[in-house]
Amino acid sequence: MNTIAVIGAGTMGNGIAHVFAQNGHQVNLIDISQTSLDKGIATITKNLDRMLSKEKITEAQKSDTLNNLSTFTSLSEGVKNVDLVVEAATENLEIKLKIFKELDEICAANTILATNTSSISITQIAAATNRAEKVIGMHFMNPVPIMKLIEIIRGYSTSDAVTKTIMDLSVKLGKTPTEVNDYPGFVANRILMPMINEAIETLYNGVAGVSEIDTVMKLGMAHPMGPLQLADFIGLDVCLSILNVMCDGFKNPKYAPCPLLVNMVMAGKLGVKSGEGFYDYSESRKAEKVAGQFS
Repeated sequence: MNTIAVIGAGTMGNGIAHVFAQNGHQVNLIDISQTSLDKGIATITKNLDRMLSKEKITEAQKSDTLNNLSTFTSLSEGVKNVDLVVEAATENLEIKLKIFKELDEICAANTILATNTSSISITQIAAATNRAEKVIGMHFMNPVPIMKLIEIIRGYSTSDAVTKTIMDLSVKLGKTPTEVNDYPGFVANRILMPMINEAIETLYNGVAGVSEIDTVMKLGMAHPMGPLQLADFIGLDVCLSILNVMCDGFKNPKYAPCPLLVNMVMAGKLGVKSGEGFYDYSESRKAEKVAGQFS
């Protein structure tokens, strides 16, 4: 595969574009907002500069990576003649169905369509197309340039050939692909989100404070980051969305989001991205910022 289109220039999208471009692929990064595209390229450049300062890459590799990137605000122009599309838009079913319906109409017949969804049914997304056998999940982990895992999710109709192609491609990216089946939350979030939700319930019920809960899980369970801090890093809105998908999909109240999480999202307290969640990430509280510790 030579040319890859990545839809969405946000945190996940620019990370996915970075990894493909750094591994020699021509990447078309697509977003409806030119501002978002500019921010995405700036983030990739910043991350490459950090890798350069740590002598993980050379100046030539940085230059090659950036030269492999092109930006588009037009979906039809951005996906023209590409081998693979990786959709990394917001975690919203209606938006993804709309995107995949459009992709099916404008992409070449042999183009594989992948989604970076963290919880939404691949089978349901594939049903919006006439190429269900060529639709697959590629759930990258955040931050994408550093985390090794990619969950490869087969929809009901995903072909063996497409699955093998994506598994092999993931290995060539320096990742560890792990094949899972298409059920709400897949593996990573089916296990992770109930733990995060339980940590929020523990706070909500007054058992302990934010730092105390995170300290117990970091020092007692050897987690690199506490669940509340991790929730901030993921985005509380994303956590809520995944829990709602799992609750609706399994019809099991054990996945129901904690009322505190619901209220925080309604109040716009989304974690790192909004400057406040369980921790304060404002300019006046830089010491509490966690986003940079994975870089």
